Amino acid sequence: MNAVEIRKERWRRLMKPGSPPGFLYIVREPMQEDGMPPVVRPSSLDRKAWMAHIRWQYDYLRRRAEWWDDDLVPYINMITGTEIFAEAFGSPVHRPENDMPFALPCVSTPAQAAKLKVPELSTSTAARVFDMADELRREYGPDAILRLADLQSPMDVTSLIWDKNTLYGAMLETPEAVKELSGKVKRFMIAFLDEWFRRYGTSVIAHWPEYYMEKCISFSVDEVGAVSPAMFDEFFADELNELSDRYGGIGVHCCAHARHQWAKFRALRGLRLMNLGKWSTIEEVTGFFPGIAQWHNWVPDGPVETWGAQLPPQAKLVFEVVASDRAQAADLAGRLQRLRDRAG
Repeated sequence: MNAVEIRKERWRRLMKPGSPPGFLYIVREPMQEDGMPPVVRPSSLDRKAWMAHIRWQYDYLRRRAEWWDDDLVPYINMITGTEIFAEAFGSPVHRPENDMPFALPCVSTPAQAAKLKVPELSTSTAARVFDMADELRREYGPDAILRLADLQSPMDVTSLIWDKNTLYGAMLETPEAVKELSGKVKRFMIAFLDEWFRRYGTSVIAHWPEYYMEKCISFSVDEVGAVSPAMFDEFFADELNELSDRYGGIGVHCCAHARHQWAKFRALRGLRLMNLGKWSTIEEVTGFFPGIAQWHNWVPDGPVETWGAQLPPQAKLVFEVVASDRAQAADLAGRLQRLRDRAG
């Protein structure tokens, strides 16, 4: 089994329901190699530059897998901005020079929302992602793993299409109109994901953060921070459970202040990994989601050799450490691997 297959197997074990506690780690180093093209943001306006950077990054990640032993699986980075599905429904896109593109609202009333049609995937703006992914797969072969495009939940995409100045009022006053638009978004996303998995298989890298998964899907679910648990049940739970059931499981990213929704997240069917941007202590968050893999912005203190005693019991964790250069990255990875070997 080669180095990449060993990494995949570690992710399978961590994500498997009922698997024992443990940890995975990713060691970062500054990517400043000779020949690195300028960093560009996903944009249809400069496809050549975007593709050049994707190629460089994938070649770098494959070399990196031989330099030190951590758990990052090399991937072709097909990430987009949050605009991908909203743009297909007609939302204009703002493309900052030094940040990711994002959608602007295109409707503000139930009547306007009702007029929106589910796009035809093959002729939609989202189809350009497949054009690029097909080209890269032809170049690198069928075993190359693709990172998913940005996946917001259907309701989160709805909140991009529908002006939030009127959306929240509509969720209370005309909820069926909001659900109708979210349902259209969900149907389009299913068409997109069905085609993605048909073309590229069910081994993927999540859209955020970059964990490896098989027969599973990842979603950003941020709008729940602004609504009540009852509204989570009414607008979010069914669509997330349906998508989890369809694709074999779900990983959730939420960067909102959403402590009041943790119980709703925990109740999702097929929950495989949680990534929370806002939380209190590592003991609380791991205790609340027992048996679920978790990747949060947390690293133990002090020397690596002391980290084992700081890991919450029964937790399944992923954490990142940052090295100043390649030599330090290799040293940290080796020390972490020895710690993992001792933990069994």
